[in-house]
Amino acid sequence: MSMERRAFLLGASTFAAGAAATASPTTSETSSPGAVDYQDGALAPNGGQSLFARVNGVKLHYVRVGVGPNVVLLHGWPQTWFAWRSTMERLCSRFTLIAPDLRGLGLSERTAAGYDKQTIAGDVRALIDQTAGGRAHVVGHDMGGKAAFMLAHLHPEHVEKLVLVDCLIPGTENMDALRGGAWHYGFHMAPDFPEMLTKGRERDYIAAQIRAWSHKKDAVPDAAIAEFAKHYASEGGMTAGFNYYRALKDDAAAAASLKGRKLDMPVLTIAGRHSVGERLADALRPQATNLRSVIVDDSGHFVADEAPEQFCAQIEGFLSA
Repeated sequence: MSMERRAFLLGASTFAAGAAATASPTTSETSSPGAVDYQDGALAPNGGQSLFARVNGVKLHYVRVGVGPNVVLLHGWPQTWFAWRSTMERLCSRFTLIAPDLRGLGLSERTAAGYDKQTIAGDVRALIDQTAGGRAHVVGHDMGGKAAFMLAHLHPEHVEKLVLVDCLIPGTENMDALRGGAWHYGFHMAPDFPEMLTKGRERDYIAAQIRAWSHKKDAVPDAAIAEFAKHYASEGGMTAGFNYYRALKDDAAAAASLKGRKLDMPVLTIAGRHSVGERLADALRPQATNLRSVIVDDSGHFVADEAPEQFCAQIEGFLSA
């Protein structure tokens, strides 16, 4: 296995015409016309809504589109809600998709603290209360997968079914580059230095990370990378992203405290053969009472982009069963 692939261990069409928008915003939601300005070929949600909600003491931005059962989509680093554009396009006729920008990222409020995955899980729990009637299917990738894992343990009554996508359970990451681990963990966790060394190079750095973790190197389009980088390059954006890594020690301790507890909801893991592979499902087997595992052979870390048809077919089949 190459060192580039070991780094995986961390874990242009528009929306279908006529996709129905979901119910009007409640008093706790506000429409944001023009708040997300997509240009240069980036995909705009046709029939979707760009909304804000104050939850758990933080203002979160999210995009909502579709009809049917509620599905909350949690992105990872170095992405925003926009990572789910293809998934939302394909599934909006069957499900109501709710894709937030996680705390501090995209258009969501930047906070000085709260990037541990227990707090992020609290954000998502409150968002499910406000936007999905208190219960939803939850799909999480990368850092969003870690938060989804904590949510399912700490607030199982809010999670109908759980899908974890190419992530590692907190505490199971290999951060030792000398023993096959991923070098970027230590770099991202260091105070101040990653901000200093990526300043003015945010797009290049994000593009290099995405390409390194992808098996299909061009699967994540340049327009999407530009959209992510636009937000991370804004004031405090890179710091918020790195803070997700700086919280990993606390995340590992929190996950260790859950030892012996079970996940009773149906759980699906989807991982790229050239990325996390079997490690995610192996870590979950002692905890999940109803686990299904899928390995996508021709994919790296970004399964939703690298194998979109297979990914969406697995999601649709699992959530519809």
